[in-house]
This record gives sequence, C-alpha cells and structure tokens, in this order.
Amino acid sequence: MPATVPFEQIDRIVGNQHHDPFEVLGPHAIEENGKKVWVVRAYLPNADAVSVVVPEARAEYPMKSEHHPHFFECTIETPELANYQLRVKEGEHDRFIYDPYAFRSPKLTEFDIHLFSEGNHHRIYEKLGAHLTEVDGITGVYFAVWAPNARNVSVLGDFNYWDGRKHQMRKSQNGIWELFIPGLSVGTSYKYEVKNQDGHPYEKSDPYGFQQEVRPKTASIVTDLNTYTWNDSAWIEKRRHTDQLTQPVSVYECHIGSWLHAATDEPAVLPNGEIQPAVQVSELNLGARFLTYRELADRLIPYVKDLGFTHIEMLPIAEHPFDGSWGYQVTGYFAPTSRYGTPEDFMYFVDQCHANGIGVLVDWVPGHFPKDGHGLAFFDGTHLYEHADPRKGEHKEWGTLVFNYGRNEVRNFLVSNALFWFDKYHIDGIRVDAVASMLYLDYCREPGEWLTNQYGGRENIEAADFLRQANHVIFSYFPGALSIAEESTSWPMVSWPTYVGGLGFNLKWNMGWMHDMLDYFHMDPWFRQFHQNNITFSMWYNHSENFMLALSHDEVVHGKAHIIGKMPGDEWQKFANVRCLFTFMFAHPGKKTIFMGMEFGQWHEWNVWGDLQWQLLQFEPHQKLKLFFKDLNNLYRSERALYSQDFAEDGFEWIDCTDNRHSVVAFVRREKDGDEFVVIVCNFTPQPHSHYRVGVPEPGFYTELFNSDAREYGGSNMGNLGGKWTEEWWFHNSAYSIDLCLPPLGVLILKLDRAKTTAKSQEF
Repeated sequence: MPATVPFEQIDRIVGNQHHDPFEVLGPHAIEENGKKVWVVRAYLPNADAVSVVVPEARAEYPMKSEHHPHFFECTIETPELANYQLRVKEGEHDRFIYDPYAFRSPKLTEFDIHLFSEGNHHRIYEKLGAHLTEVDGITGVYFAVWAPNARNVSVLGDFNYWDGRKHQMRKSQNGIWELFIPGLSVGTSYKYEVKNQDGHPYEKSDPYGFQQEVRPKTASIVTDLNTYTWNDSAWIEKRRHTDQLTQPVSVYECHIGSWLHAATDEPAVLPNGEIQPAVQVSELNLGARFLTYRELADRLIPYVKDLGFTHIEMLPIAEHPFDGSWGYQVTGYFAPTSRYGTPEDFMYFVDQCHANGIGVLVDWVPGHFPKDGHGLAFFDGTHLYEHADPRKGEHKEWGTLVFNYGRNEVRNFLVSNALFWFDKYHIDGIRVDAVASMLYLDYCREPGEWLTNQYGGRENIEAADFLRQANHVIFSYFPGALSIAEESTSWPMVSWPTYVGGLGFNLKWNMGWMHDMLDYFHMDPWFRQFHQNNITFSMWYNHSENFMLALSHDEVVHGKAHIIGKMPGDEWQKFANVRCLFTFMFAHPGKKTIFMGMEFGQWHEWNVWGDLQWQLLQFEPHQKLKLFFKDLNNLYRSERALYSQDFAEDGFEWIDCTDNRHSVVAFVRREKDGDEFVVIVCNFTPQPHSHYRVGVPEPGFYTELFNSDAREYGGSNMGNLGGKWTEEWWFHNSAYSIDLCLPPLGVLILKLDRAKTTAKSQEF
C-alpha cells in the first residue's frame, strides 16, 4: 500500500462501501528512503483527535486528518509494529483501544472454506458466528458471516453505538465476511449491518449466533459454549453402544413454555443465590412468567421420571420471535431460546435429565423459516437461504420461506445445525418437523403454483438428498441417537438406512395409525363393529418402516378437543376409552409418544399461553388416570416382549382379529432372543364379556399383569382374579385356550407364569 491513498478509497471507507477495509485501514509497511516505516490509518467517526500508542516503545504518535475530519493517519519509523493502541479523544473523554485492522490473520482456513463451499463442513459453527478468541496475545471476539451478495457488512453493537461505519468487515473467499474486534467479551450484544448492492441496509441477527436477546429484542449475544462442566459421560458412552430400536422408548412431548408457569412476583433463583431475570409470558397472561430451564429441571424432570417415561421431547427450543408459533418459526437455529434462560442453563437441564435416566429429544425445523426482518429471509439483499422463485421458496399457507436445499452452503448450515445440538447440548435425538412439506414440491400448492423437478415429478430430490446427508452425519458422529421423521405420506423407506436408499431416519411417526385410532375411538362403540379395520389395518404395513405411535400436540388444538374430550359416552366411559386407547397403544408394536396433559385427562384444548389444567388433579378420576400412566409405563419398560421386537415380524402375532361383532382383538407380543411373550386382549365396547375364550401359545397359568379396568385406575374392576389356567381346548388354531372375563372398554395384558406352571406340573 503506498503512503498516500487515493481519495476514492477513502470515500469508500467513509461511505461504508468498501469490501476490504484492511486495504486502507490499519498498519501498512512501506519503504521510505531505504528504510522500513509504517503508515497507520484509522477511520473513527465522532473522534476529535487520535494518536498511536506503542506501549513497548513508550511512544505516542499523533495522527492527522487531512482528507476527512474523521479519517486519521500517521507515519511511524520503526522496524516492527505490533499490539499498538489507539488513543481516541471524543470531547472530554479519552479512551484506549486496540485497532481491529491491525489483526489480519483470518480464523477460517482455505480448507474450512473449501468444505463449507461443498457443503461438508460439519462443524462450521465453530468458525462462523461470534467466537471469543485470542490473537497475538490480545483477547477479543472474531466475527464471521456468510453474505456473498452483500456490498459490504459491518458489526453493530453497544460497543460502537450501533454505528455501521465503525467496524466494517472484510470480504474473503466464498462471500464470508470477517473481523476480529479486540476487547469484546462474552455477553456482548451485536448484529450485522448487511448492505445490498444498492446500499440498502438490513440489520440481521447472527445466523450462527449461540444466544439471542429475549424477545422482542433481536440482537445476538457473544457466548462461550465450552465453560459448562458436563457430568453425563457414562450416559453418553452407554448410548453409543445401545440400539434404540430394541429399547423401550416412551416419550413425554412437552411445550415447556406452557407446561407450568410461575407467578410474575415469584423470583427465579439461581444455585448461587442470584436472582435470574423473569420473562413475562405475554400480554395475554400478565400475572405469569416462564419457568427457567433450571426450574424446569427441578419440577419437570421429577414429574416425568415418576411417570416412567424414558424421554422428554421438547417442542422447538431454538430461538423464535413469536410465542404463538410454538417454536416452529425459527430465527436463531443455533440459539436455545432465551425465554427460559441461558445456553448454560439449558445444558444443566439436559445434564439433569441424563442424571435421572431420561433422554432428551428436540423438535428440529429444517423445512421452513419465517420472514422476520432480523432473520434469514433476504439475508444479504438477495434470496440467499431461500429459493428466489416463490413457487419453490414460499409456503403461502404458513407465511414462511423454504430453504434452498440445492445450495451447498445452505445445506451445510442445516446439517451442521443438526449436529450442533448433539455436540454442544448432548441431546439424544431430534424429531424432524413437517418432513412431507420438504419432500413434495406441490405440498399445499395449487396447480400452477409449483415447479416440477428435472424429471417432471413432484418429488423434491434436493430435500431428500439433504435429509440423507443430515442423518448420515448424525449417526456417523453419534451412534445410538434417535432421528425421528414426522412424515405423513407413503414416501418409501423413510426409516431405512441411507446405504440402501432410505432417508436414514431410524423412526417415523405413524400418522396412519393415529388417524385410524382417533376416528375409531371418536365413534359410538356400537358402530365400532363396522370399523374393525381401523384397529387391524396398521399391521398390514407395520414392517415397512420403523414406526413411532404418536398422539401429539397437533391432535389437541384448533378445535379438535383434547384426547378425553374426543371420547364418546358419559364421563366414566370417556375415562375408560382413554385407558383402553393408551393400553392398546403401548401393547401395539412401535415406540410411543404422548403430549403433555394426556396423562391426567386434561379437558381443555392445549393453550400455548396458559398452564395445563393442574387443578384437575384434586379430583379422583384424574388422579387415577395419572396412576394408570405410571403403571403402564412401568409395565412397558419391564416387559421386553412389549418393545424389543417392535420392528421384527417375530415380535407380533394375531390370535384373533376377526371378532368385529364384539369389537374384540387378541394378539401376542414376543421378546427378542428369548422365549417370553405376553397376550393382549382388547374389548373396545362398554359391554363386558364373560367366558370369552382366547387361544394361547403354551399351556400353563397366565397372570393378569395389567387390566386397564382396574379399580385403582377408576375402572369397574372386572377381571380374572389375578390370572387363568389354560384348558386343553382347541381354539384360535391353538391346542390350549383360556376362559376370560373381558371388562368393558378394557384391555388385558397376560403373561405365562413359567414358575407356577412348572410347580404345578411337578405336583403330578
């Protein structure tokens, strides 16, 4: 760089239009009269006077402003110039700062940029974003953001009075802008000022930011995710060697912002005694505040553990601006929402879940994102993360934008984000929302509102390839994890491995089973005899995928009524129907998910602004239903036959599914690598049946392990006095059968007691 700078270069700096301010600002070595000297330049709006201070030489060099009142420069005769400071005088105030433009070493290597450009930098979140770091012995924050079509980008914050002229970034390869700002620390709020080619500025949150301000504020916050001390190494190691498909998986789906609230005047106290700022729910609930992640660890985890669930699934906890979106319109993909506390608080929650034997699943939303101005939409003045053509890039029904899965850097953003939650927060699985909306180009679009793929079809090939890549990466790094698809169509091989052409999930929500069950249980029991196929049809396709049976939040909103409100009959029959439904669900092949409130019979539809109806637990029917779920979970977890062969044909066998006249079905569940089995008999009408004969695989005494009609659960207590002996009576293609009393709207689970059977045989 010559000693003098062309005026147009200075004008570009002053006008905040330069793609590489390092070409002008900072120190530049030149030769003058055969000697090496340094020219130092600085652009400091609002400064009245500036000088260069070299602490090692104990020297100070005044800078001149010849070209512009706030553009300063000076020449220093010294062989080396390092770690100098700028003394800045603004009115009556003096301050000393390190010059950001003196630190020229980029954090991203050429290899980083190469991997990012081809979509394979799995931990790009360690490079892009804001990172506390040390350069040449000076601590500060390194900022990097991808905005290839921007004219220029600046870092904004309280530290520069949100003035985009003060910290202009340098554009490097592949459109990544970067700058190291010395002196900044954890807790600094910041945004990016991104200008399009016409110079129009957009203030954007950091796409890779680890924390955001509490809404309605939208700035990102510098955060160090490596300070928390984890205590779950044994859990993580055990998970690595566990095949989740052969384990019990019973999931409590929870929106933590509406599970329970605290009163606004109830302080949130941290373990060290500090008071944590409370976040008010909304103007709709002025007297309530959200529980913090740490308070949820104290209240939610013991509750779920007592009920016997194996996992907590959290509706999206990534940062989102609107409470009423339930978290499904994400603006901060790498930031757990600040509504409930800090990233470290969320780490504590996950750690405590693992300490109590509970896995953590997080809903992940790679299918769409909102149009909020501070988010990803139109990020650099162009359609960067989304498709430019609205026929591919917009979900009009949801008012959201669709990711451009064909762009390597966008795909890299999403794949690394999925990995991020496992890596930094130790989660155990993701449930991927709205997969069907990703897989079909005509999803919720009328003719003429969508474009075909290159082969003329409706399949989104780029989205399918992205999902395969994401799942492949997750299981490569984190064996034993769960990746669950909410996919509502017949797209083939969703839960098959990628190496055989599948999408690579290991579980898929069984939406067909859900619809069949809710239709069946909604109808008057007399009509069920004509709809036996609702009960039996799921087994025709059960082995095509690894299914999870889910009764989720989507089934208890928008006028659909909560589960108990869907049931016919009087109050007793409603509770009996609920017990019948869930016992059948837990006996049916497939992993399980239920939404909060179902476990005690909430009547009202789920309301994101309020609490669950906890007051109902003062009434006996609701107390007994909660006990029912506790016992059902404990039975499910204790009987390997109910979970170890969910996806193998040997794990299920119909005894009889043809008795539609009585609306009764019976079947067997068998364990993996053993000879244990259980017999399940379901009566889906209020009419009890005495002397109902059921064929069984082996002779002996069958203990009644579980009866959904038990008095303890609010039932009529009809049953079989603890169990029944078989008779040599050929029935249901079996040489042995048992004579049962089937309770009304009841499900029986029976098991051969081999010890008792052997003891009796020895008597003879």
